[in-house]
Amino acid sequence: MSISSFTFDPVKRAAALMLPRTGVVLGVAVLFAATAIVLGPGLDQHVMGLVALVLCGCAVWILILSWLKAARHVRLAEAVRKVIEHDDAASIVTAADGAITCYNDAAERACQVQRFDTLNEALAPLIANPDALIYRLRTRAELRGSAYEKVITGTGHMRLSVHRAGDDTLIWRVENSGELVALRSNTATVPALTIGRNNAILSMNDAARPLISEGARTLDQIFPTLPLRSGQLNKISTRSGMISCIALELEGIEGRREIVFLPSMGGSERPAEEWMIFDELPVPLLKLTREGTIELCNRPAADLLGCDAAEGRLITDLLEGLGRSIPDWLEDAALERGVLYSEFLRVRRPDREVFIQVTLNRATENGEVILIAVLSDATELKSLEAQFVQSQKMQAIGQLAGGIAHDFNNLLTAISGHCDLLLLRHDQGDADYSDLLQINQNANRAASLVNQLLAYSRKQTLRPEIMDLRDAMSDLTHLLNRLVGEKMVLTLKHDPALWSIRADKRQFEQVVMNLVVNARDAMPYGGEIRIESQNITLDEPLLRDNAIVAAGRWVRISVRDEGTGIPQDRVPRLFEPFFTTKRTGEGTGLGLSTAYGIVKQTGGFIFVDSQEGVGTTFFLMFPAHEAVAPRPEPERKPQIDRAQAEGLVLLVEDEAPVRAFASRALQLRGFTVLEAESAEEALDILEDREIKVDVFVTDVVMPGMDGPTWVQEALKMRPDVRVVFVSGYAEEDFGDTQARIPNSVFLPKPFSLADLTQVVQQQMSG
Repeated sequence: MSISSFTFDPVKRAAALMLPRTGVVLGVAVLFAATAIVLGPGLDQHVMGLVALVLCGCAVWILILSWLKAARHVRLAEAVRKVIEHDDAASIVTAADGAITCYNDAAERACQVQRFDTLNEALAPLIANPDALIYRLRTRAELRGSAYEKVITGTGHMRLSVHRAGDDTLIWRVENSGELVALRSNTATVPALTIGRNNAILSMNDAARPLISEGARTLDQIFPTLPLRSGQLNKISTRSGMISCIALELEGIEGRREIVFLPSMGGSERPAEEWMIFDELPVPLLKLTREGTIELCNRPAADLLGCDAAEGRLITDLLEGLGRSIPDWLEDAALERGVLYSEFLRVRRPDREVFIQVTLNRATENGEVILIAVLSDATELKSLEAQFVQSQKMQAIGQLAGGIAHDFNNLLTAISGHCDLLLLRHDQGDADYSDLLQINQNANRAASLVNQLLAYSRKQTLRPEIMDLRDAMSDLTHLLNRLVGEKMVLTLKHDPALWSIRADKRQFEQVVMNLVVNARDAMPYGGEIRIESQNITLDEPLLRDNAIVAAGRWVRISVRDEGTGIPQDRVPRLFEPFFTTKRTGEGTGLGLSTAYGIVKQTGGFIFVDSQEGVGTTFFLMFPAHEAVAPRPEPERKPQIDRAQAEGLVLLVEDEAPVRAFASRALQLRGFTVLEAESAEEALDILEDREIKVDVFVTDVVMPGMDGPTWVQEALKMRPDVRVVFVSGYAEEDFGDTQARIPNSVFLPKPFSLADLTQVVQQQMSG
């Protein structure tokens, strides 16, 4: 394709601009000279003559400047001619006032430019009232170097873009919908490749062919060191040897990839006119000084940063570091200190939270170090990271809570057990009986708090069942009305076709009661507590509060109050154990943490919305269960023979106080008890074949060999022995192992004297 001849000679144009000014100056000079002649000899004649000479010199200087400017125009025009000559899009070069100076063949075919003198006239047949559009684009280009707009015309969509080239030259590109070709697919400005699934080169555009050997068939023939580092400097093999470039890898269609690379953006000098392609690249890019001043910002970067004009601003005004000082980071990249110049930053924009990954590349321009920043949206990645950090945090607190609960359960077993032994030796008339009863009751209250810690750590034993929530809430209504008191109005509303869920009914009731009690405490002067349940179908995953709720059928239960609300800075900590918004002595801070643990262990989610002075709403979401909830059968309590029992029990417990209580309790019931403080000692006892053991009572977690391991070893020699496992942890911690051990049951700590003897008696009689 050949470039069309100039329709307006830049030399003649410069002369046309300068000659009128020269003529005016020469005219004034002639006037002064004539005046000097008329005045005759004298001082005035000399002054007038001198002024005339100065003005003539000025006229000559103006002529020289005009021809120098015309020469610059010629050089610039020649550079522009090479840029637009092979461009598939219609390209038109104009002066600042809109006069057409050059155009390519595509422009002649699209607009018949040869017939017009100005851009406004050339675009008038294509765009209704193009004057306003051209004015807007020219104004933006003067500020930012380039601009574009998409226009709907009678024949379809059109994209009009403008790039500033020098002080008095603008390059316009007209791309119709049928002719619009993606930059990364085929453009004469930026080298681009299309890559297949196996790194095969499927195509390259016109700009890539002179640079890269057409014999290259795979990506590794161009990029010797794979994988390609998108947004960073890469070594590429060209016709003239190895050079550095910034490679930008973009996702294409049907598994293809588009690679755009900028060979002259490495350490070499950048010609100023090459920055015109900046706005055309589909990747967010910034050009920075080493101090952090933004010199160029293309449209994708401006959209990501949420600003219209970023040029001239400091990068610290738009981005916020996540720990490292941004100026120090820029200086390290400018001086090439270290090897990593990529950072995650937060965008300072009020409309939404956006995180970006910024990769810096060092380049030079006019002998000065500049930085090219490649931006990529990392909001989703940071969201996943926040979810992971929150999960790790809650898991660590849960492990701590579970460990504390285990140790407390051992202590409470010994306290409540020995208290039971003392109560057996006292009747209600004794003076010490009421004191012992207080100890027993407070030990049970402490056990309840420990159970809440286990619930938070999700290590409690659940008994899930298929529940009809309407029946469950109806049964709970009477208790809730007593809890809220007379000043509160409790309102319940349920979906008539509410789906069933699978959960532990007792624990579910505890969650609802905790939320209702909190709602009551938030309204000291009374108000309405509203409990609603409804079916929810999510067509796509729901992302909220660092949690992802999978698509599907859910049952949502909301507990809403009209209370004082919760400050926003406290909302993220609501579900942490021992954190409370109540005053000292009014709450333990375990209610919401317990609810959180129960809901999560059931496979559900809990969320909260709160506004100070308006109220708070807690949302519970449980996965819907397909099966219909069966009618609960009345619980049948086993009938235990109160007569003295017989049998030999091997008791294995590493905690001496617990072992002492359990041994005495079983002996009082009539059992013969052999004690061992470790699994190894228990196996030594069983080596005596004369000892006939009926039941093993063993702790699960012990130093050395644990309970399930030694029991499995012992059952190889004594397969008929029944087993009772006791532990301060939940049954789920070793449920799979226990399922493989025949005739075994689980008894959680803390247990009472009656609990222990009853379970052992059941195993004896079973």
